[in-house]
Amino acid sequence: MIKIAPSILAADFTRLGEDIDSIKTADLLHFDVMDGVFVPNISFGLPVIKDVRRVTDMPLDVHLMIKFPGKYIGKFCDLGADIVVLHVEAEEPWEIKKGIREVKAKGKKVGLSVKPGTPVSELEPYAESLDHILIMSVEPGFGGQGFMPEALPKIEEAAALVNRLGIKCDIEVDGGINRVTARQCENAGATILVAGSSVFHAADRAEEIMILRGN
Repeated sequence: MIKIAPSILAADFTRLGEDIDSIKTADLLHFDVMDGVFVPNISFGLPVIKDVRRVTDMPLDVHLMIKFPGKYIGKFCDLGADIVVLHVEAEEPWEIKKGIREVKAKGKKVGLSVKPGTPVSELEPYAESLDHILIMSVEPGFGGQGFMPEALPKIEEAAALVNRLGIKCDIEVDGGINRVTARQCENAGATILVAGSSVFHAADRAEEIMILRGN
């Protein structure tokens, strides 16, 4: 069954604890960390991860949309991240490899993400060390965007890469996930869907999570 990771970027931060409790039937909790440099927006950082870790035992899936993530990887791991996803475009290759090793050394899962314009082939040199591959199906930086259909062949390519290498690696998709695109992504090979607006704007969030799973 496909897993659902609601993104707190779409939550109400004046009642964040309540919002997190309302989606506790989900599989993961997704954090889009943005620095205003790597992407054209600023979201939140270490203090939010620390505080959320105290109020939920859900796995925290931390997506670092920041330049020079290596400066902060250890801190995010120490404050409660269970999965740390880096961007292949954010660092030089040797720094990416160093970051992957650091996350693993902390006993956490590690992922790499590609923007819509970056080919999946850029992930291949790192793939055997990864627990997650994250395909962006919108341009990173803002929530509520529409799904980019050209992400579907990239999901298929990522799934084929994982199968060819014979590795255990989730294929995660982030951006524009709703009831229709969820099934398209699942059919293309996705195993985790990041859903922000479609979950947090739903009248019944638990029901929406169930529907997105395909139940």
